[in-house]
Amino acid sequence: MERFSSISMAVVRRLPKYYRYLGELKKNDVKRVSSQELSRITGFTASQIRQDLNCFGGFGQQGYGYNVDDLYQNISNILGLNKIYKTVIVGMGNLGQAIANYSFFEKSGFVPQALFDVNPKLIGLKINDIRVHDVEELEDFVRENNIDIGIICTPKSQCQKVAESLVRGGVRAIWNFAPSDINVSDDIIVENVHLSESLFTISYLLKEKEEVLKSKKF
Repeated sequence: MERFSSISMAVVRRLPKYYRYLGELKKNDVKRVSSQELSRITGFTASQIRQDLNCFGGFGQQGYGYNVDDLYQNISNILGLNKIYKTVIVGMGNLGQAIANYSFFEKSGFVPQALFDVNPKLIGLKINDIRVHDVEELEDFVRENNIDIGIICTPKSQCQKVAESLVRGGVRAIWNFAPSDINVSDDIIVENVHLSESLFTISYLLKEKEEVLKSKKF
């Protein structure tokens, strides 16, 4: 994936967490917050938070902290959430249907235009009022509707073929939930989400905790 900014991906990946917690503060009618308070909420150090935000201009005032509404809006703009992105979802198994039914995505500006699957029993049905199309129509639909993001929820055996169809159709980014990485040109933004890796991380941490507890008994 080609990068056009000097901002590190580590910083980029922390921004959504700041955004989420600031949203909670807004809901609770909190007007301002210090980097120390954000540190307690997010788990990042106050110094790290200040450094991250300084990459984009800072936004805070010494002795005052951050205006919650302003910082929330600024991070929204930095993340590109002030735009609408047209999406398609490929693979209408349990995960694909869950994503199609998750209204948060549409509220955040990621609007599904169509769903796709190979199963004849699903083609023509609607999920959350969005029609399921034959995957053979994918490339033409993407091209004709200027789709921005393709979301892949297919089995491993189909994900590369689907990714290539999305790229030929003109998508700019792919959100890949298939249990395999995909190979596309560097100008396509790809975010691979492997649920098993997150689960295996939990498994490691549980094992580590058990070993530490055992060692303390001796």
